[in-house]
Amino acid sequence: MIFVTVGTHEQQFNRLVKAVDELRADGILTEPVFIQTGYSTYEPIHCDHSRFVPFHQMKNYMEVADVVITHGGPSSFIEAMAAGKVPVVVPRRGDLGEHVNDHQADFVRIVAKRQGGIVPIYDVKELPQAIERARELSCGTYFKSHNLEFCKELCGLIEEL
Repeated sequence: MIFVTVGTHEQQFNRLVKAVDELRADGILTEPVFIQTGYSTYEPIHCDHSRFVPFHQMKNYMEVADVVITHGGPSSFIEAMAAGKVPVVVPRRGDLGEHVNDHQADFVRIVAKRQGGIVPIYDVKELPQAIERARELSCGTYFKSHNLEFCKELCGLIEEL
């Protein structure tokens, strides 16, 4: 199963929701997919979905999923990491009306460079390769062996910002 979360920000993230739905429609993704769509206006046709899910259900989805795909909000990708996954992280873009600016892209670049533990992509055309990469990394011990170190350094980065 693949779990996708776009968070609770009040702007749409149609770009990601539609891209995942199309991968499922095209048979590129064959496993079940659940998308938390938030305020997106695109409604998936080929994936199970809900605008919002309770926190405990989201955590459960992350634990049972083979792959987690998130927006660039730190809380979402840290929850995926806490569930032992190396998430695919797709930052929202300001120029596409997905957020107020590009701070998610800036933050994701810093985390990827300094910490690792995520598979960042900036173009949804890269999703199939990123999903396979996340699947490979999540099967190993990369995340589990760096959890405390990552969280400590990430807290420091957040304080710096």
